[in-house]
Amino acid sequence: MEHSGPIGVLGAGAWGTTLAQLLAEKGYPVDLWVYEEDLCGIIRETRVNEYYLPGFVLSENLVPHNDLESVVKDHDLLVMVVPSHVYRQVAGRMLPYLKPGAMVVNATKGIENETLLTMSGIWKEILPDQDFIHELSLSGPSFAREVSQKIPTAVTVAGDTIEAAQYVQRIFSTDYFRVYTSLDKVGVELAGALKNVIAVAAGACDGLGFGLNSRAALITRGLAEISRLGVKMGAHPLTFAGLAGMGDLVLTCTGDLSRNRSVGMQLGQGKKLKEILEGTRTVAEGVKTTRSAYFLARRMEVEMPITERVYQVLYEDKDPRTAVQELMGRDLKHELEHA
Repeated sequence: MEHSGPIGVLGAGAWGTTLAQLLAEKGYPVDLWVYEEDLCGIIRETRVNEYYLPGFVLSENLVPHNDLESVVKDHDLLVMVVPSHVYRQVAGRMLPYLKPGAMVVNATKGIENETLLTMSGIWKEILPDQDFIHELSLSGPSFAREVSQKIPTAVTVAGDTIEAAQYVQRIFSTDYFRVYTSLDKVGVELAGALKNVIAVAAGACDGLGFGLNSRAALITRGLAEISRLGVKMGAHPLTFAGLAGMGDLVLTCTGDLSRNRSVGMQLGQGKKLKEILEGTRTVAEGVKTTRSAYFLARRMEVEMPITERVYQVLYEDKDPRTAVQELMGRDLKHELEHA
């Protein structure tokens, strides 16, 4: 079964614009919701997203809109790429226009601060009928700029049925963007959100001037604690060894394009969080997700020592060097212990 009709993409940041462009270049008519009215006008006039993805001319199949209704109403397929902290608000505004049976693909990576819910969890809470839409999650190691440059990339889409996942897989797959399918929506979403927390820690290690040994240890132990929480919440353990888990974690902890790693690096170099965030237009999801992850770990009674130290650095003004010393000085363990 092939998709027909326009695809709605909500969120014109770098990743939202990139996915909209990918779909438009495949020949689909794409309606892109742009929150900023001035940016919507710029894209319409210049065919370039000057704020978030400069340097790429956008397809004529992509039409920017500033009103939500035009992008949601009568659309069978919607792609959500808004920041996690406004996800509930935007989803709530979409409800009156949602077409029954529509597919909604989450490409947002985060955990809501107030409720500790993933983006799928938010839909479950606000939908009047759980079967009203088919909701999936797209995640994996995918810097927007590299995908826009058509650099080979592989990601995963997770759905409640293999048929729904395969449908989205076919729509998004190109000769440079390979999509795998999964039925582990919980694992894919948690992995995509929590890796940003570890990336802040990895950046801090780099900012402190530590070496490659330190970064490798941090990534590995970070994956261990992400997996512990995920499995406790019902995820499949092998998801964390896959693209949404280890793949995205390695990319975000090592790549120079990582916003979360950049925040960590600046913290390691002595800058304060407020100063760092005031200097950027883009969103580093790991800052807000760290708060959610810290309290989610406490709720689930899962020990996550790296996440706990990142929380203390971000929200309790702990010195990053002290945080590393505390991690290294913890009680000695067996590697496969649950802590």
